Amino acid sequence: MPDALDNLWLDNLCVVLVGTRNPLNLGAAARAMSNFGVRRLRVVNPYDVAFREARSAVGAAKLLANAEEYASVADAVADCGLVVGTTAVGRRELQHRLRRLDEGARFIHRRMRSGAVALLFGSEKVGLSNRDLSHCDWLMRIPTREEHGSMNLGQAVAVCLYELVRAEGGRRRSALAASEPNTKKANANSEDLERLTQVLFEVLRASDYVKPRTETSTEEKLRRLVRRLELSAVDADLLLGMLRQVAWKLGAGEKPNQ
Repeated sequence: MPDALDNLWLDNLCVVLVGTRNPLNLGAAARAMSNFGVRRLRVVNPYDVAFREARSAVGAAKLLANAEEYASVADAVADCGLVVGTTAVGRRELQHRLRRLDEGARFIHRRMRSGAVALLFGSEKVGLSNRDLSHCDWLMRIPTREEHGSMNLGQAVAVCLYELVRAEGGRRRSALAASEPNTKKANANSEDLERLTQVLFEVLRASDYVKPRTETSTEEKLRRLVRRLELSAVDADLLLGMLRQVAWKLGAGEKPNQ
């Protein structure tokens, strides 16, 4: 697999660990990233002891030293055009499209050629929360057996990255794609979509659509809806301008710049 490991598109992949508590798991995840040439590690609200102790992980010290720390998932994925969450599913009722690892890896591989992609892993104990998942475009699972579906965090990261680096033939296909004209509009990144979600939410709140007791669930549903639209950056900016005008007319925002 040497060709795959040398591909520059791996620099477009961000591994995001949310609420990690065990330094051994954090260190194992970092070592797996180093094994497969993935260098961009982002951590969201890690347990302080775990993050501090894991910095000495064998073979991954530099990667951990360069890890970026964020207070929220929204901040961690703001610059990413695609956000994919991982889940063992279990008894959880999902509100997203779910793809198997092999299928999901092919989609991710294609999107990494043109921009940043975030791959999210939840905490060892509870996984990703519903709010975390609301920032995802879709979900991916490793096809483990139903009786024991949850994997160790470090192992899950390693399996996902292995599948990604071997997806679609590595460097040869990436070089071919780079030589072809790109006529597709750039997708809106997570920061654009979150800004759009928040303005739309304020418009709905001002119109009394949003009820106080269901604010949180309504916001999560709205965020998932916006992501399902798969807006281009141009279309997201256009829609945002429209909504800001509506918000201003409803008294829910400042007058937009003309």
